[in-house]
Amino acid sequence: MTLTCIAVDDEPLALGLVCAFIEKTPFLKLIGRYSSAVEALQGLLYQQVDVIFLDIQMPDLTGLELARVLERTGRGAHTTRIIFTTAFDRFALDGFRVDALDYLLKPFNYEEFLRAASKARHYAELLHRPEPRPAAPSPELVALPAGAEDYLFLKIEYQLVRIAHNDILYIEGLKDYVKVYRQSDPDKPLLSLTSLKALEEKLPNRQFMRIHRSFIVALNRIDAVTRNSVQIGPTTIPVSDQYKDGFSQFISRWL
Repeated sequence: MTLTCIAVDDEPLALGLVCAFIEKTPFLKLIGRYSSAVEALQGLLYQQVDVIFLDIQMPDLTGLELARVLERTGRGAHTTRIIFTTAFDRFALDGFRVDALDYLLKPFNYEEFLRAASKARHYAELLHRPEPRPAAPSPELVALPAGAEDYLFLKIEYQLVRIAHNDILYIEGLKDYVKVYRQSDPDKPLLSLTSLKALEEKLPNRQFMRIHRSFIVALNRIDAVTRNSVQIGPTTIPVSDQYKDGFSQFISRWL
């Protein structure tokens, strides 16, 4: 798979280096180079781009502002991905919030560039992967809703990570982030910039239940229950009043 790319940087030397790295990479194709974000925005009106290598600190329109424009107009949704190239590490969190694929801190070498470009290729391959043909249902199994999957993808540190539903112990919400605790590595939760509500909508309610403003639990991972809490391994998770009715219905199955 070949990815079309543009490079945007107001520094001629930095722009030349990124373009040279793109042309050196077999699966990337350079289709534009721009010395300002305004020029790049005009160019994006007439061509489909898979990856933008984008500087942040630029006059007139910054790289972050361009990313937000693309997000609002839908130009960057699902297809065009951004890899920031900047000399300032203080913008890393801002880059994460505009859904950038990666963040290269200047000066970077070709190995670091290739690692980021490979993330872009992997992301594109995930988007274009054909849907698996469903197997014939077994009479012993409960039928799943059409389109149901047994995993989800979360963005973790500028990459998409596939997480199996049956590996999840519980999920903790922390304002703009969530922590996903897994059976495979319970001491190292995965941190993702998303909301608990967004995950609640993605996860099947036959397997997961929200029992607190800050917690979703995997029902098959619950070891013990009380009227006001659940136990998953060594962790006790409270049940808040808002979710007690649904939780009481769940407890009734245990009795």
